[in-house]
Amino acid sequence: MGENTRQIKLLIVDDDEKFLGTIAERLGLRDFDVTTATDGEKAITAAKKGHFDVAILDLNMPGMDGTQLLKILKEKHRFLEVVILTGFGSIDSAVECTKLGAFGYLEKPYDFENLLDVLRKAYEARLRKKFEQDRKRLEEIELMAVGSSPLTILRSLSRIDDEEK
Repeated sequence: MGENTRQIKLLIVDDDEKFLGTIAERLGLRDFDVTTATDGEKAITAAKKGHFDVAILDLNMPGMDGTQLLKILKEKHRFLEVVILTGFGSIDSAVECTKLGAFGYLEKPYDFENLLDVLRKAYEARLRKKFEQDRKRLEEIELMAVGSSPLTILRSLSRIDDEEK
């Protein structure tokens, strides 16, 4: 990877450890920064620490299923894009996951090149959302700076910063 680029930080969650190891290795060879989790709780813990760009979630897992995990991840990490990769897909689950904010929905067995394409597009969508948010924040700061006292500006900046957390 070049000096001016950074790896896409990817979280992969699947209870099938053999599959998880294989896909993580293949994506790692494609220069993704891969973290894996075998269940929803481990994924939530990793997401708190990891600041991921994209997550790949299996739907059918013991305990917390992929749909529940998708909902939690999207609530806590608003710029995270999620791709569902499942062996138990259905139109109903695809619709539900899309409504909950999934960027993509793929079924196993999957085409690796198609998965790479979806992951790149998900990352681009994340960058666009983050850029738009940053642009709005900058406009807000510029408007506040005109004619406001330094104390008012500091309070407003503190409020904007708190909204990001």
